[in-house]
Amino acid sequence: MPAADTVLTGARVRTLDPARPEAGAVAIADGHIVAVGHERDVRDWRGPGTRVVDLAGATLTPGLTDAHSHPVWGIEMATGTDLSAVRDLDGLRAVLRTAERTGGWVLGHGLDHNAFGGRPVDRTAIEDALAGAPAFLRLYDGHSALASGPALAAAGITGPRTFPQRSEIVCDGDGRPTGHLVEHAAMALVAALAPKPTPAERRARLLALLADMAATGLTGAHVMDLGDGDVPALLAGLEYEHDLPLRLRLAPWCMPGADDDELAALIALQSTAGRHWRIGGVKFFMDGTVEGGTAWLEHADCHGQGTEAFWPDPRAYSRAVRILDAAGVRTATHAIGDAAVRHVLDTVEGLGPRARMRHRIEHIETVSDDQLGRFAQLGVIASMQPPHTAYTRADHTDEWSKRLGDERAGRAWRCRDLRDAGAVLALGSDWPIAHHDARQVLATALRPRGAASGGRVLTGLMALEGMTSHAALAAGEEAVAGRIAPGLRADLTAFTVDPVTAGPDELAGAPVRLTVSGGRITHGEG
Repeated sequence: MPAADTVLTGARVRTLDPARPEAGAVAIADGHIVAVGHERDVRDWRGPGTRVVDLAGATLTPGLTDAHSHPVWGIEMATGTDLSAVRDLDGLRAVLRTAERTGGWVLGHGLDHNAFGGRPVDRTAIEDALAGAPAFLRLYDGHSALASGPALAAAGITGPRTFPQRSEIVCDGDGRPTGHLVEHAAMALVAALAPKPTPAERRARLLALLADMAATGLTGAHVMDLGDGDVPALLAGLEYEHDLPLRLRLAPWCMPGADDDELAALIALQSTAGRHWRIGGVKFFMDGTVEGGTAWLEHADCHGQGTEAFWPDPRAYSRAVRILDAAGVRTATHAIGDAAVRHVLDTVEGLGPRARMRHRIEHIETVSDDQLGRFAQLGVIASMQPPHTAYTRADHTDEWSKRLGDERAGRAWRCRDLRDAGAVLALGSDWPIAHHDARQVLATALRPRGAASGGRVLTGLMALEGMTSHAALAAGEEAVAGRIAPGLRADLTAFTVDPVTAGPDELAGAPVRLTVSGGRITHGEG
């Protein structure tokens, strides 16, 4: 073999390759793994220009991939004051009184539904803290927001409206908008007016964010949006001057009402790519969120909500998936409620055997026993985000659990049950809904929180597979990534602890010694 560009030595290598599960050294050339072996092999791989990195006993694994993230759109979503630490309305008002004004607006994100203490989400709770400023506060789920009176007035919102997709301007009994905007179309009315980062700020923040993600061991991310459609131009511009710290795989949205021309455009987009990013797949929504009352459930929640799909005609969703599948396009569908999960599985079943391992379901927050085995049977990938469990409580006093009731809340985030039923399980953070730190994803998979804390947990190996080999399967990249073997892409993560045997607390705080994406060292020793 030709001399390697880089040799990583002094490591315990967990390859996740059945042909050679463990090793001690890895050689890289031209962005790919060219050899896997032991210390005695290193001298045969070296040349005059080879860089040798001694990992000093670290555990080297396939590079971590966040299987569900929003790094570009999230920059806009996470603009303004971070409200994630707010626990009650008094705390919210205190933060808003001193919150930074951006273009005269108060912007916030990460607000927990539980801060309202079971009361309706209503602008009257915050108006006195805003001194007349327009405000747009995103709730943590990314599917709802609270707008102040001046913000509603600026958007011309005076009462309810009808949308082509599941969205609502919540109004009280007198028809007065409460400021609670539920789902994308309703939120967009105000979001379109709120100040946004400048192009230069977006570029700088995106590069900084991707570098921070790489520092947690991430080598790639499955990006579940295409922003406002300008993301390809943004990424192409960045790559003109920089290498992206992470490899990004983006899935544009297909929303209700999409006609054949729009579907054809989504198919055509699949060939769009840069050096370290590409468009691959299409994202759908089958429902919204439990807390917002828009999760599609087999039976209504405690408020009588949750009996409708995000697509007013679910058959139109199935038709769109069928057209994309016929063109070889992969899909990922947001489905939180049990009825939404069932409908996606039914849709894929109708596609026949050719659709195996081409379609995935995102989130799956509650699912019944009779649906678990269908994932493996149909070859549907489960994509889940363990950090979401932090927004619930073990005693079911949180808004998510109260809406569902004890029985359904007891079926929360069934990661282990899906794995044991034979499903491929990819894991991610859903940043900015939860923190992007890959170590926290792994740690929470080992010890889920809140309503999921009493359930069965993943092993360390299962969790690692969820961000490596199973994430590669979810993207159709199992032949080029997800394992450490000659010929595969050189995506690698070196931990100071062994992620397979470390406990959740140790893993969550363990430094990452080295991150390599496509043969490029993106974090750690150079």
